[in-house]
Amino acid sequence: MSDPQAMLAQRLRLAREQAGLSQGQVAKLMKIHRPTVSEIEAGRRRVQLDEVAAFAKLYRVSVPWLMGEDGEGEDIKEAKVRLAARELTKLKSSDLDRVMNLLASLRQDGEAPKGKKG
Repeated sequence: MSDPQAMLAQRLRLAREQAGLSQGQVAKLMKIHRPTVSEIEAGRRRVQLDEVAAFAKLYRVSVPWLMGEDGEGEDIKEAKVRLAARELTKLKSSDLDRVMNLLASLRQDGEAPKGKKG
């Protein structure tokens, strides 16, 4: 993602989700309006550096990661995988089994020979 504002917006949303917070909860904790959080996460409102620092502290992530400047090598896909894992822990055992079966099915579909439509 080449647009820094779009990357920041995406990472702010992802960090909020990983923190298990709603936009309303974030707004209350940061003493801003919920629509402001929505606008920030949509990339329609610029975020000041002090706000980025406050979001980072609240979400327990680094400012460089939010800004896409980290040297840790964690990309958006890796962060999404962590979020998915966190959400999986909330499922009932039977629902988790269904998800695991779905994942196995998706892996098998991805291994289909070339030229075969699936």
